Amino acid sequence: MTFAAPLFLLGLVLVPVGIWAYVVHSRRRAAQASRWANPALMPAVAPTRPGWRRHAPLALYALALSGLLVGLARPERTVAVPVEQATVMLTTDVSGSMLARDVAPNRLVAARNAADRMVARLPRRVRAGLVAFNHNAQLVQPPTVDHEAVRTSIRALESSGGTATGDAITAALNAIRTGVRPGEKRPPAAILLLSDGKSTRGRDVLDAAREARRQKVRIYTVALGTPTGTIDVPRAGGGTRPETVPPDPAALRQIAQITGGRTFQATAASELDAIYRALGSQVALKDEKREVTSAFAGGALLLILAGALMSLRWFGRLP
Repeated sequence: MTFAAPLFLLGLVLVPVGIWAYVVHSRRRAAQASRWANPALMPAVAPTRPGWRRHAPLALYALALSGLLVGLARPERTVAVPVEQATVMLTTDVSGSMLARDVAPNRLVAARNAADRMVARLPRRVRAGLVAFNHNAQLVQPPTVDHEAVRTSIRALESSGGTATGDAITAALNAIRTGVRPGEKRPPAAILLLSDGKSTRGRDVLDAAREARRQKVRIYTVALGTPTGTIDVPRAGGGTRPETVPPDPAALRQIAQITGGRTFQATAASELDAIYRALGSQVALKDEKREVTSAFAGGALLLILAGALMSLRWFGRLP
């Protein structure tokens, strides 16, 4: 919790000072009373003493004063709220290596399922788009609030070809800029880049990442697969042979670091689903401070009312 006017918290010093003054006053009254009456006769003079009830209303008043002083300091708490009109570009590798079965049932199906569920959970006003890339990059679905259209495009992804990661980042950046008029402030945007291998052609990935940084677009990267993942490739004389297709987490880590995003590695479908669920919340929500002064003021008033009712019920007067 933070405070917009923290100097008012200095007033909390008054609370222990007030308690000290009350204790001193009570002891002084007791000492004065003992001068006028024999302590042995006190039970006959005052057969019932208020005990703790005498102090309870004032204790509530002290708590109420603390609450009011904290309220004057304008306390704020951080809450996650949907980002209005944000754009999330899913940029998914559909190269031939995505057919590896080290992530069940294979990398492509696991990626499609996780992305599908993530889009389904996005806030209604967040725009989502889809770029698929193999040896070239294709804008499959421009950014839209029609999340069902995005999910339909995700389910139709097929795997083939090489990996052009730099071109994919460029295509996603171009899609984000689409519809923004010159001089108009672009809504917040982020790219979720999933890949399972090294970039083999097209634009240099680090140059593309630096362009994203200039445009203030963060890239969150996911390296999918295990180092031992394989696919079957045709032999020259017929038949197939296994070929290892490890992911390239080092390059994806650099992309994320350049743009201020985060990087993840998924070696199982459950891990990928958890990552996409977390990323969906991260890019579609923002932390916002909300003032909670009313809660402290309301609590303080209730404490004052409770103290007054106690005093009236037990002593027939207000302290």
